[in-house]
Amino acid sequence: DRWDVTVPGFTEIDLVAHCGDSVRGEYINTLTMTDVCTGWTVTTAFMGRGERFCSEAIDEIKPLLPFPILGIDSDNGGEFINAHLMRYCEREHITFTRGRAYKKNDSCYVEQKNWDVVRKTIGYGRFETRKQLDIIKRIESLLAFYQNYFQPSQKLISKTRIGARVKKKYDTAQTPSQRLLARKDTPRDKKKRLKNIFLQVNPRALLRDITELVKDLYDTLPQ
Repeated sequence: DRWDVTVPGFTEIDLVAHCGDSVRGEYINTLTMTDVCTGWTVTTAFMGRGERFCSEAIDEIKPLLPFPILGIDSDNGGEFINAHLMRYCEREHITFTRGRAYKKNDSCYVEQKNWDVVRKTIGYGRFETRKQLDIIKRIESLLAFYQNYFQPSQKLISKTRIGARVKKKYDTAQTPSQRLLARKDTPRDKKKRLKNIFLQVNPRALLRDITELVKDLYDTLPQ
């Protein structure tokens, strides 16, 4: 299928495993969802890796998105390619597609956010307890505000090959919320809510709280 990336709602999803050096046993995972058009990114953590988790995680993410989910694109992992998620997408009228095997660039938007949002903040430790899950969920709820309201990024507009070189052209750096505010099709009530949240949230306080929670998280690990 071809993505209609000119409107918000078509997303890529992926998993970040908080398993440390071993995938044995049960451990915490994070589902990352990134909107292709605006870059709006939300994450949610859960225990385990069962087939049913994905639709439940998406239901948790839905209220945090300022637009409806129109499409989901995943890799070929069994946690995504299963009857549970297919039925969920059919019931919710969501277009469900998957990338090609061994083609990481098919999920380039969400792969970038896996690093920028999750790994750079939470790291590569192994987390497997309910207490750790609670802390990670609190971290990720704050990261959603920081990432979507205070972290601008550029989008690639075009690529032109000149001999052996490729010239890339980017747009002006904007946050995901700014991209939504600039759109004429964003409802007025949604724009008002985005502006109110931006005015109420203190980015410095967000970073301080995130840093303290990450310290609390690593204090739970065996010394």
